Amino acid sequence: MKFTEEHEWLRVEGDLVVVGITEHAATQLGDVVFVELPEAGTTVSKDDEIVVIESVKAASDILAPLDGEIVEVNEALADNPGMVNEDALGEAWFFKMKAADLSQMDDYMDEAAYKDMIG
Repeated sequence: MKFTEEHEWLRVEGDLVVVGITEHAATQLGDVVFVELPEAGTTVSKDDEIVVIESVKAASDILAPLDGEIVEVNEALADNPGMVNEDALGEAWFFKMKAADLSQMDDYMDEAAYKDMIG
């Protein structure tokens, strides 16, 4: 897994990249009450705002970590946004994307570096 400074995680599964937010981010947000996901088939550029998360504390945008196409979104989050607080690194992934260039992931941190950043 790779981690961004914006507290997103990226996991490669086959030719797709699965993206979500970290437990640290979910804890900072507090209870998540709404998640607005992009449409499957959307082409995005790195740093585009593509997900909106609303919690009892604040609203936040999630940025596209890579250039590519959103191929699947986690529809379960629309019905149960609290999954983000319960299983941020697992069932509460936001979207899967086909990256235009996987080497963009080289810019991101591994888990140890991310833990140092939030430590």
